[in-house]
Amino acid sequence: MSDFNGRRWAVSTAVAGTVFIAAGAFWLSFTSLADLAARSGIGDGQAWAWPLIVDGVIVVSTVAVVALAGARAAWYPWTLLAGAAAVSVTANSIHAVVAADADVPSFLAAAVAAVPPVVLLAITHLTVLLIRTPATTETAESTETSAIQTSPQDSAMTLRDAGWSNKAIAHELNVHPSTVGRWFANIPLTVEGLKPSPATTSDEEPK
Repeated sequence: MSDFNGRRWAVSTAVAGTVFIAAGAFWLSFTSLADLAARSGIGDGQAWAWPLIVDGVIVVSTVAVVALAGARAAWYPWTLLAGAAAVSVTANSIHAVVAADADVPSFLAAAVAAVPPVVLLAITHLTVLLIRTPATTETAESTETSAIQTSPQDSAMTLRDAGWSNKAIAHELNVHPSTVGRWFANIPLTVEGLKPSPATTSDEEPK
């Protein structure tokens, strides 16, 4: 349990760091795309919405990709993610070329401007994975603990309550039918429609 608490603390710290980095990357990309939208003729009152749409799709699509991992429908958020990332990187690079000082090479300005959207894409995916890790680990440990605490006799009783015969229970638990009969020797059978076990019938008084 202490190992799990230590892991959860480490994950929480990593999540806090990734959220901070993602916020910085989003802000840099947001200001560049908003300025590019304003330069392209969108009014100052609406220019802020364009980067919110573009980078917002990146964040939402990344979460959807992780949530739908392995599902057939995962191709759709992947398509949205690739498209939004391409638009964001291209638009940030174009803005850098347009707004950069004359003494700065265009390729350098474009490369620097492409960093925030790429970091936003990568760090959002990492944040979602980190958030999912503690829940998955805790579920796995709970399942393992439950499996350890469940005895064969308890499993046999559960199966008998579900209407299984002694022979079927023995086959399921990989034991001999006589073993199952001994488990149930002192327990009356109450499941309707199921014949009593051999151990039970042997204790019945002759008519």
